[in-house]
Amino acid sequence: MEHKEETKSCCSTASTCSSKISATDQERTNDTVSLSASPPSFLAVNGIPSTEYAIQGMDCPSCAMTIEKSLKKLKGVQSVQVHFSTGKMNIAATTEPDRIMREVKRVGFGIAPTAEDQISNQPTFWQSWLPTLLSGGLLIIAFICTWLSVLPMIATILYGAVLVIGGYKPVKSAFFAIKSGSLDMNVLMSVAAIGAVCIGQWGEGATVVFLFALGNTLQQMSLERTRHSVKGLLNLVPASVWIMQGEKMIQRSVDDIAIGETIIVKAGDKIPLDGIVTTGESHVNQAPITGESQPVIKQNGDIVYAGTLNEEGLLTIQVTTTVKDTVVARMIHMVEEAQANKSPLQALVDRFANRYTPIVFGLAIIVSVVPPLVWNASWSEWFYRGLELLVIACPCALVISTPVAIVSAIGVAAKQGVLIKGGSALEAIAGLQMIALDKTGTLTEGRPHVVNTYPVAVTEAELWSIASSIEQQSSHPIALAITSYAEQHHIPQLPVTSVQTIAGKGVQACIDHQTYYVGHYGWLEEIGAPVQYITEQMQQLHDKGVSIMVVGSIERILGIITVADQVRSTASETLQQLKSAGIESTVMLTGDHERIAHQVANATGVDQYFAHLLPADKMNYIKSWQQTGKKVAMVGDGINDAPALATADIGIAMGGAGADTAIETADIVLMADHLEKLPYAINLSRQTLRIIKQNIWFSITIKCIALLFIFPGWLTLWVAVLSDTGAALLVILNSLRVLKSK
Repeated sequence: MEHKEETKSCCSTASTCSSKISATDQERTNDTVSLSASPPSFLAVNGIPSTEYAIQGMDCPSCAMTIEKSLKKLKGVQSVQVHFSTGKMNIAATTEPDRIMREVKRVGFGIAPTAEDQISNQPTFWQSWLPTLLSGGLLIIAFICTWLSVLPMIATILYGAVLVIGGYKPVKSAFFAIKSGSLDMNVLMSVAAIGAVCIGQWGEGATVVFLFALGNTLQQMSLERTRHSVKGLLNLVPASVWIMQGEKMIQRSVDDIAIGETIIVKAGDKIPLDGIVTTGESHVNQAPITGESQPVIKQNGDIVYAGTLNEEGLLTIQVTTTVKDTVVARMIHMVEEAQANKSPLQALVDRFANRYTPIVFGLAIIVSVVPPLVWNASWSEWFYRGLELLVIACPCALVISTPVAIVSAIGVAAKQGVLIKGGSALEAIAGLQMIALDKTGTLTEGRPHVVNTYPVAVTEAELWSIASSIEQQSSHPIALAITSYAEQHHIPQLPVTSVQTIAGKGVQACIDHQTYYVGHYGWLEEIGAPVQYITEQMQQLHDKGVSIMVVGSIERILGIITVADQVRSTASETLQQLKSAGIESTVMLTGDHERIAHQVANATGVDQYFAHLLPADKMNYIKSWQQTGKKVAMVGDGINDAPALATADIGIAMGGAGADTAIETADIVLMADHLEKLPYAINLSRQTLRIIKQNIWFSITIKCIALLFIFPGWLTLWVAVLSDTGAALLVILNSLRVLKSK
């Protein structure tokens, strides 16, 4: 029988309930620790650790390829990966860092050692725009001179200045691209501009360079917005903390705080580190971490996360992580890793572009040479058309069409408390047909609550006073549910002695020299308590699927307290939203008893349910549905869900209370246990795929139209550049619509 799910059985013993629900609570505790305990790390290659750098100035995936090929030629470089979508590079090398950075700069790109340096070292507005604006101004003056037919030599000089100012960077990048064996957009544009000059079209060449520079600048601005879609998370954690030194509060750097130290967070301040509240009570806004819309009350013993906002009272917090190991730090690392992973669609587009560009480059040479040689056509005319074909051949818009949308989607989902581990998961969730859900901790809250009270030989107040006084000596979840209820209703407590927990049965204690028992019906029957008076009532309660705690002594039965795991208030509505989102069927898989599974299924509205399942049984059900051709997701929170999560096409972990194993195995993590985020993730995925397909078709259509206009002579070189850079920019802007997703 599944360990955790049995906790809700009404025939379970008090002690069994204690141990098993405690296991669930332990999983929750372990998860909180695990989310903060593992610092971001990078794989070592041949024993050499990988170092991360931030790359600036990449506006096309081929730029990443050029950097990779250039660095691989350096001595001591074992492995290098440059991710265009995130602007990050991971390199395992014995080469000096200064040598690596010099090489990247020599190729024509900016580089910084860390993401923080990247943000602080971003080029200013004038640094980004000055060359473009200057070349644009000179081009306008040159056009005026040409139009007025005055000083043609001045116009040519101005065109030349535009070519030098605007073309220096792309020509430099083109040189290193060719040297590394790549044909990127810089190569194509540089050849087009130089070719235009060679046939005397100085104005055309200068216009090509300016439009290309303008397009690149606009693209980089838009791409940086995408790459920093989770940049706000980096700014969540304050740089300093308040601590007590003697009788005074002083500030210290957050980097200097060690695990176990006590910090103070004032009302209106952000919490700087993960920890546990030791004194104070306040509402804390956890939206940046969990996506929760409403602040959560935090008091003594509650866990708080770095980056969340203390809205009201003064909190004293015992630190449980260093600044580099907080939940927000791990979130950023997970999101950046996910953004660097390619989706199947993106990989397909990249493979197409890698083959497409050399083919069209060859066609451009054929177009330039064959007509003059075979049909004695004009060399300048067909050379010009070959240059147009080169520009049109640039696949920039096509290869940008996918990664920008995916990076945007993963970033905006993280801000909503949904961690999507890569483009593959984002793409796969759009095609789901069936969703299987665990019961405890997924469809239910995963912790017991008092359902009802049935006094027999005493008043309700007396029953609660005795039961809660005894259970206050225990720490198992059913006891906590009873004592929590007593605290909320201000039940007076009685002095107890001789407290003893009987494994598998319950708790006994003495009150006023009388021994009382709180536990399983069978235990009280065993010790000779007059349980026959509640037999009929027990049968009725048994059918309701609740855990039953009998309170009594040898002489009499005082009453019954029923406890059950509550169905999530949002579960039913969420399942309806999944239906509206196109999910064909929802299934509950649980290790709990049939009657409890039946009750939860009725309350939530799942299409089917299966009870009495072991972890392997859940996995086998997933496999059987997959064999019928279904795309299946599994949603769970426990260790016992990990096999099913790994087997499903998409594994979805309830992150806030889930076990670390489930979180590591899953493809998607719902950070705040908000099941209602699941329809949001599905709709976001489908919106992203729609945008990607729009981008791809738009890019291909623009290319085809431009190609058709080449041969009749209806296309000019600068219009070809405008169509290419314009298409790339429109694709990026269309992808940025994902950032507005609600």
